Amino acid sequence: MKEATKKPKESRKSMKRVAVKVGSNVLTRDDGKLDVTRMSAIVDQIAWLKQHDYEVVLISSGAVACGRGELKVDRRLDSVGQRQLFSAVGQVKLIGLYYDFFREFGIRVGQVLTMKESFATRAEYLNQRECMNVMLSNGVIPIVNENDTVSVTELMFTDNDELSGLIASMMDCDALIILSNVDGIYNGNPKQPGTRVIPVVDCDRDISEYVVDERSDFGRGGMGTKVRIAQKVAEEGIKVIIANGNTDDILLSLIQHPQKTMHTEFRPNPNPTSTVKKWLAHSESFAKGVVHVNDPAAEALRGDQAVSLLLVGVTSIDGSFEEGDIINIVDTRGRSVGLGCSGYGSEEAEKLIGAHDVKPLIHYDYLYIE
Repeated sequence: MKEATKKPKESRKSMKRVAVKVGSNVLTRDDGKLDVTRMSAIVDQIAWLKQHDYEVVLISSGAVACGRGELKVDRRLDSVGQRQLFSAVGQVKLIGLYYDFFREFGIRVGQVLTMKESFATRAEYLNQRECMNVMLSNGVIPIVNENDTVSVTELMFTDNDELSGLIASMMDCDALIILSNVDGIYNGNPKQPGTRVIPVVDCDRDISEYVVDERSDFGRGGMGTKVRIAQKVAEEGIKVIIANGNTDDILLSLIQHPQKTMHTEFRPNPNPTSTVKKWLAHSESFAKGVVHVNDPAAEALRGDQAVSLLLVGVTSIDGSFEEGDIINIVDTRGRSVGLGCSGYGSEEAEKLIGAHDVKPLIHYDYLYIE
């Protein structure tokens, strides 16, 4: 059994529950097959975290790369067919490798395959959270991946960056660490001289001008996705770090020597949102209808005061939905205001448009403002 790295004299405990996302370009070689050496190195570092009293949720790509290394396809398949085939075969090998690597440290792991639809309702969301909480409380590391064998519709995660943000939020993590093949967010084109990594970003700072949204060779998302997810998760009160997973001992360095380690940190909002609002923040694609509000209502919702969406401020409703479904809110210019869980079905709500002295269409506790 491998020896654990000795604990530092001054143990750093600013992050106790962390989500670690390992991207495709970290785990995949130039030939498209799995980089087992890099995978083993990542496991060594996560084992160090666990041995230093950190709870870790691992969000790992790599199933398709595993499958590509196992199979030679005789006939040409479309991209969906290839992803289904390679991920079905590769996921077995991927989790098997993780099992063997972590077993050398006496650490148990469990597999969690999920889909975007599995976060669509509050009940499903809480069921997944409870499952992973049980695993963590029993010393088991959840290894999460999208179920690419069945996630083939437009309702799928952009990539595992989006999934990792949802998991970090759902599990109320102290930090989300996104390991990619870059050192962080640059203040210009990384290929140009003089360009440097931005070390710290406030959660409400707009850095879109610096983002070069080039997709990786093996992942579905790009840097733009990482930044959008990082800012959303940081706004929810969770620290987000983007760093290079190909750097030796990057996780240990981020914990022990953060000031000396190249990365970009998105500072968390000091006033984090509730767990319900965290779920809503990632649920826009699940909305069943659209509610149009007048200018006074939009202004009130965007203001500093905690308010609910009242039917007196609603001008029209699109779509069919039931009580408890998620609905989007837009202003008179068609701009998104937020979203929330409806207190009415669409038919009843339409009859009460403009009414006073009735319960809110969306109560503040179930309302998320963009």
